[in-house]
Amino acid sequence: MKKVLIANFALIAVIGLALSLAVSDGNSQRKPLPPRNANGPGDKPTTPGKPECTTLKDCTAWDASAPKQLHVGFAGPNNMKLYGHLYVPGVTTRAQLDALSKPANKSSISTISKLTKLYPAVIYNHGSEAVPKGVHSLAKLYVDLGYVFFAPDRHGQGLSKDAGPYIVDLEQASGDPEKSVELHELYNLDVIAALEWLKQQPYIDKRHLIMTGISYGGIQTLLTAEKDPGIGAYLPFTPAAESWPNPFLQKRLIKAVNKEKAPMFLLQAEGDYSLGPIETLGPLLDAKGDSKLWKAKLYPKFGCTNQDAHGAFAARCDGIAIWSDDALKFIERAFK
Repeated sequence: MKKVLIANFALIAVIGLALSLAVSDGNSQRKPLPPRNANGPGDKPTTPGKPECTTLKDCTAWDASAPKQLHVGFAGPNNMKLYGHLYVPGVTTRAQLDALSKPANKSSISTISKLTKLYPAVIYNHGSEAVPKGVHSLAKLYVDLGYVFFAPDRHGQGLSKDAGPYIVDLEQASGDPEKSVELHELYNLDVIAALEWLKQQPYIDKRHLIMTGISYGGIQTLLTAEKDPGIGAYLPFTPAAESWPNPFLQKRLIKAVNKEKAPMFLLQAEGDYSLGPIETLGPLLDAKGDSKLWKAKLYPKFGCTNQDAHGAFAARCDGIAIWSDDALKFIERAFK
């Protein structure tokens, strides 16, 4: 009986060693890009974070008072038809928006009076989620202060899903970290097209444009800033935190921050997937020499999971309550 037990233990040890070697061999090969978290800014990820956390507050009242969004179409690159979520102070119907969008009629005193009211505007770049919904909680912050808030959907996502392939699908199919950078450059053409559409609206004050974005949208915000298309202030949240292990993307974002010229405030919270963005890009902003116009701030741990600190911090009511005063003071200084 003793000999049988010894033989069995030996067999188990051999099997365990074989499995260990198999796993080791698999890990030694080049890995594809990790799957993206498909959750939106305020959703929970499928894997829990650390148990020590601050419970998220109830945002029901905040969300219930969010402004009305209207869906609008605009011309994208390569004859694409793209769409976005538009919030305009006091506008709740398509008829009201159409009236506001009409060209000035010099014979109409009322029309001229309307067009003397030009709105500052925020253009928002969504993350990697398949179905962006316009982020009404974030729109509320700005619309309540008199801003137009425009959240365009890049092709393959949300309202623009039929205009082309989804960037995450292309990244996963490629598995090439360098290709990921090329894709972000390609999808940035959608952002530029959305910006140009917004500038053409007769109710927009083109001298007071702000761009913000979360995660992939933070990446798009940095790439846009490098092009210097006439935006007065940029607020990127957690750009590329989930993608930070990609050295090609790191290098590209470093270049973008070094070259951009407009005021920029980069924001992140402890507990995010990676603090690489703020640790690497923050000093580049500090080096620009004016701490009021180029700055980065790391906020205390937010929520219970990486995704809470990543997306919810930027877009939920309780996250907005933490960073909004800093952001609004930054915007005020940027437009002095």
